[in-house]
Amino acid sequence: MIYEYRAYYAMPGKKQAVLDRFARYTMRLFERHGIEVVGFWETEIGESSEIVYLCRYASLEARHQAWNAFRADAEWQEAVRVTEADGPIVERVVNKIWKPVPFSPLQ
Repeated sequence: MIYEYRAYYAMPGKKQAVLDRFARYTMRLFERHGIEVVGFWETEIGESSEIVYLCRYASLEARHQAWNAFRADAEWQEAVRVTEADGPIVERVVNKIWKPVPFSPLQ
């Protein structure tokens, strides 16, 4: 298994719009395309515009295939069009691919 750490930084005043898009569209589409979300958090103390989630995949190839299918999904493209009609809601995204060490509780 591999894990992907993803942090989204919302445009000023747009954090709730990002959360709403995840709740209304993204999570369902992730499931459709095999992107398994292990956990989802918002920063309570620290950078207030930050939203973080962790995904799990069988391999890098599985991740690659899942994200390609997700990005190509017409429903996702429409969701972006609708939710960004007044401009972008995400300033930047940081992602890292993690491989568990042998003693990690999550493998």
